Amino acid sequence: MAGRGSAGRRQPGFELLAGRGYGAGVNPGLLPDGERVPADAALPPAALAGLGQRPFGVYVHVPFCVTRCGYCDFNTYTAAELGPGASRDSYAGQAIGEIRLARRVLGSAPPPADTVFFGGGTPTLLPPADLAAILAAIDGEFGLAAGAEVTAEANPETIDERSLTDLRASGFTRISIGMQSSVSRVLSVLDRKHEPGRPERCVAWARSAGFEHVSLDLIYGTPGETDQDWERSLRAAVSAGPDHISGYALIVEEGTRLARSIRRGQLPAPDDDVMADRYLAADGLLTAAGLHWYEISNWAASPEAACRHNLLYWTGGDWWGIGPGAHSHIGGTRWWNVRHPRAYAARIAAGVSPGQAREILSRAERRTERVMLLTRLAAGCPLDELTSAGRAAAAAAVTDGLADAAGYAEGRVVLTPSGRLLADAVIRGLTG
Repeated sequence: MAGRGSAGRRQPGFELLAGRGYGAGVNPGLLPDGERVPADAALPPAALAGLGQRPFGVYVHVPFCVTRCGYCDFNTYTAAELGPGASRDSYAGQAIGEIRLARRVLGSAPPPADTVFFGGGTPTLLPPADLAAILAAIDGEFGLAAGAEVTAEANPETIDERSLTDLRASGFTRISIGMQSSVSRVLSVLDRKHEPGRPERCVAWARSAGFEHVSLDLIYGTPGETDQDWERSLRAAVSAGPDHISGYALIVEEGTRLARSIRRGQLPAPDDDVMADRYLAADGLLTAAGLHWYEISNWAASPEAACRHNLLYWTGGDWWGIGPGAHSHIGGTRWWNVRHPRAYAARIAAGVSPGQAREILSRAERRTERVMLLTRLAAGCPLDELTSAGRAAAAAAVTDGLADAAGYAEGRVVLTPSGRLLADAVIRGLTG
């Protein structure tokens, strides 16, 4: 998978934050320099003051991939890129070391985890027993809340009937499968290795294993993809029977093989108008199939099928990110870990925080982020969160057909389909 990180795919019209939230980290070029993280990872008292009053989640970044997809600039590593001092075999123990550190920092009575999300990279490159051991450590140190959501991302070629049965038996409740496309030549451009049809079989295996919630991830706008290709992928995904589908617009990141191929003229660049048409096609087809948008790039068959972990990000919860490059947020303090698995392993072995840097958000910064994040949700952003200038911008968005008039009358900014395509511009006005 491409890792819950923030570069490499994104929803239409949303430049500031990408589809997967902060857990796996944002593009490091967008981050502030930050201040030093204490060696013991201690947090400011103000950050801990409201702990337990907000939902709490744990993100586990598994930074390994068999090969690097041409479009991907996430914090992932193939075996050849790891070098000495880091390996898949030792990773579970290192992640458990950071979980224990987190418990010490958060105190003797930390909140139980409402959600746990294993992203990557490709979490399912680790044996199910390793993933189970990490989850057991989270349960042992924090406890899992009643009905906790536990998600694993998976590439189709790295799971089968047995591994899915093992994951379900160890406590995983949700699986998110990277389908991306059902068209062979589109998968080839993306450097995806699974054969068409495999993701659909994985959905059936997951259902047989007892997973109630199964998600498929799609990417649109791949160079050479046609409207017919995109519709074929959407229909294949719906026919597989997941209760959640994510659809992300391809973004071409500098430094990737895809970017180099486009620069050399070997592939055409994605077209913004085509991207917009693909998004609207997805929204129409998925809605007709009974999956309704609850976030700009996510559709679910019911409220229960929505990804609760990502909702925790978008609604201002707390989370601790485990692993190289993972990001965390507790009570307005945000920090990010060193990126390379070798550096991460060395910090954990030394018994010190793997944090690279952190920032303490001001009241104004936290308000701005709340507006940005809540506006991406179908529930909308309450007008009470806005300044007077923001409320004027909300009224203008309604006039321009970018925000829903009924939602506005109820005191919320809810984006229309056109507004979702222009979410960047709408949010800039709301946060003014």
